Amino acid sequence: RSAAAVRRSQVERTDATRAALMAAARELFLGRGYAATGTPEIVAAAGLTRGALYHHFADKTALFLAVAEQLAQEVADDVARGSAHHDRPVDALLAGAEAYFSSMGQPGRARLLLLEAPSVLTPAQVMALSERAGSQALKEGLAQLLGPAREPVPLHELTVLAALGRIASPL
Repeated sequence: RSAAAVRRSQVERTDATRAALMAAARELFLGRGYAATGTPEIVAAAGLTRGALYHHFADKTALFLAVAEQLAQEVADDVARGSAHHDRPVDALLAGAEAYFSSMGQPGRARLLLLEAPSVLTPAQVMALSERAGSQALKEGLAQLLGPAREPVPLHELTVLAALGRIASPL
């Protein structure tokens, strides 16, 4: 076999191992939570060894971050799909908000991203997850809705208020 075929095979094995670890961890984290999930359970569910886990992730927290990033990206993708086909900014904003809450309603997702992530990850990591999962899209939607302003608009603060208002008073 050629070196490229062997190399591609190693890359494929690496990707498959990482995917198996993430799938097992995702199911366990979503079902049981971070604290109630141990690394022995993750590797057993993945059919791998602890050595494989630590080859791909520095620790359980790094694996949790990878799973949380995957979930946040799924939320962002749902928001993008939900708001994509609206011409009016207000309609896109409302459809995006509805898509966000529908996506966050998937079993375990809100608990993992909104409750557990802040207690497990650093503030910077939590902020990056929030931006990935929709706060950046919300900020852009608000900017489009408000249009050009004579005075600077505090978009960050409006984004937080819009998100909190939506949580307190669902559509």
